[in-house]
Amino acid sequence: MQQDILINWSPQETRVAVVENGAVQELHVERTLERGRVGNVYLGKVARVLPGMQSAFIDIGLERAAFLHVADLHANGGAPGEPVRQGQPLVPIEKQVFEGQALMVQVIKDPIGTKGARLSTQISIAGRLLVFLPQDDHVGVSQKIPSQQREALRARLQALVGEASSGGGGGFILRTNGEEASDGELAEDIAYLRKTWARIRQAAVTLPPPSLLHQDLSLLERVLRDLVTDETQTIRIDSREQFGLLQSFGREFMPQAVERLQLYKGERPIFDLFSIDEEIAKALGRRVELKSGGYLIVDQTEALTTVDVNTGGFVGARNFDDTIFKTNLEAAHAIARQLRLRNLGGIIIVDFIDMQREDHREAVLAEFRKQLARDRVKTMAGGFSQLGLVEMTRKRTRESLAHMLCEPCPSCQGSGQVKTARSVCYDILREILREARQFNPREYRVVASPRVVELFLDEESQHLAGLSDFIGKPISLQSESAMGQEQYDIVLL
Repeated sequence: MQQDILINWSPQETRVAVVENGAVQELHVERTLERGRVGNVYLGKVARVLPGMQSAFIDIGLERAAFLHVADLHANGGAPGEPVRQGQPLVPIEKQVFEGQALMVQVIKDPIGTKGARLSTQISIAGRLLVFLPQDDHVGVSQKIPSQQREALRARLQALVGEASSGGGGGFILRTNGEEASDGELAEDIAYLRKTWARIRQAAVTLPPPSLLHQDLSLLERVLRDLVTDETQTIRIDSREQFGLLQSFGREFMPQAVERLQLYKGERPIFDLFSIDEEIAKALGRRVELKSGGYLIVDQTEALTTVDVNTGGFVGARNFDDTIFKTNLEAAHAIARQLRLRNLGGIIIVDFIDMQREDHREAVLAEFRKQLARDRVKTMAGGFSQLGLVEMTRKRTRESLAHMLCEPCPSCQGSGQVKTARSVCYDILREILREARQFNPREYRVVASPRVVELFLDEESQHLAGLSDFIGKPISLQSESAMGQEQYDIVLL
């Protein structure tokens, strides 16, 4: 499978598209003024402890206080550098932290919607080949590396960590891209990560809370660290300045990726090569068309996301069962891609079209799980429920594409619906009657949207005149094009 990474850079925004065989599979967006904070390490100050929720709110200098749950406390009461203790009950949070306490924390989930960032006191620092766990002594290997190779790699890494123990303790996990690394490269990464931790600890004793102690790499740098795989053919970027910076960063930390870096010099915008902007527009819509003629309906709420599969105009198979089966198979591919494209997380409910045959259900579920296994983000899918639904989860660390690029409609406040013009007319009539019982103005003036005013002048004119006669006051109308359909004012003159 051929993979290309396209980077569109501007001073205000970095956009990255991962393209496989000509189809966009992932989109990543980072805005200069709204940069994500996952991975950042802060010296925070405990603002409030909530024993009933076994959590605490921590001030780390953001607009909203961040959230720390008892399960995310390192070693559940252990001091920094102390090995994690297994098999022990959780110590209540009120016995571990107190208001006003300075606490070193790391962001594990960005603020999403009305929720503040989620924190952990279990610090981990990602390097090029390894992840450093400064408060642990565990040495492990990524689960994505084949099991038959893990034990040999773990023993090799254990020996390297022991040789470099003069630099301090701490545990390490070998990343997937470190599988073929030499002992020298691993030793360099160990030294780099321990130096980074030393800088963080030094800052923690010299800076006042709340303070930023360590910032994770920018999206541009994370492309080389996290997105490049053996299947990546090219990494194309359209900024000469950032190309140079990325080359320098790559030579130091990701030398094997530097040769794939290319400066894009074409006249057309780089995202036009694969119609990326069109894909972004589609990823913000509810309806996703399938090649067969079927379609998906994707609805995202704060609590969960639902995906509904429909046959639409697909009637190409020999019988109805085969039509449904083929639509569901295609949908399994499309849904897994949409989850990556839209960066949807949390609980996801998939409503495949009902299938009568058990072998069809098993085949669709197997294909769906196979496609989910390609995801860089952790996913877990159950089987078909009694209602024919598939429940799954996808780890959520950053806001979805829609939450990042869009905001609720000012007219419907995100509900997706507005009252009809006639409903608004009747609301206005009731409001005028309510006002007439409390006040005695000379005249009532209704300021509303053009469509509502037009309805009052036409079909609802008799009801408006009848109310005017009933309250004994004139009612005038004023059209205001800037108003939404549900908005209106009643002015007492």
